[in-house]
Amino acid sequence: MSKPTTILLAEDEPALGLIIKESLETRNFKVLLCDNGEKAFETYKTSSPELLVLDVMMPKKDGFTLAKDIRTLDDTIPIIFLTAKSQTQDVVEGFTIGGNDYLKKPFSMEELIVRINNLLNRTKVQKESDILQVGDYAFNFPKQTLQFKIESPQQLTHREAHLLFHLIKNKNQVLDRSIILKKLWGNDDFFSARSMDVFITKLRKKLNSDENLQIINIRGYGYKLIC
Repeated sequence: MSKPTTILLAEDEPALGLIIKESLETRNFKVLLCDNGEKAFETYKTSSPELLVLDVMMPKKDGFTLAKDIRTLDDTIPIIFLTAKSQTQDVVEGFTIGGNDYLKKPFSMEELIVRINNLLNRTKVQKESDILQVGDYAFNFPKQTLQFKIESPQQLTHREAHLLFHLIKNKNQVLDRSIILKKLWGNDDFFSARSMDVFITKLRKKLNSDENLQIINIRGYGYKLIC
């Protein structure tokens, strides 16, 4: 049997949470069940879930706020929202903050499982094609590795990988300092800016085997990856 896929489930209704957990576990999923948003965020940071199922209305930290916090750390993990709210603006907000799917209560377990499998399959295809070429380097964003020609890959930290990803996606264009600080650090204050400068210096060193690549500082605006 293949290794079970780990799902983080945040649901504050005990009975519903257990039903979902037990149903998914019969389908070879490993489920980490949390009954509030704060606990779910801590569980996310200490585990490696491959998909999130988040109730919108939860104590301590609601599902939308939780998703926003997680999106500052991870752009790619699939997120499904569960909610009794059916107004259009709520659905729009869920997708706007980074949700991938939205399931209204009450729902059938079969429908949830189909949506989970569809997202996981889509993510798998995306990851297989998500090796970005930058100069003579191959950047594997999902695995957070950077490889120069045939040398052994360098392992990047989570924040290095996300910063490099945004630099590559905006190559030869200015990457706005304020926007990327808010996205990756959560704010654009002085200390976050200094931290970002440190990560830029680290990335410059890791890219220095290709003399045609440069990360330059555009004073007052941000950084530009020249390639």
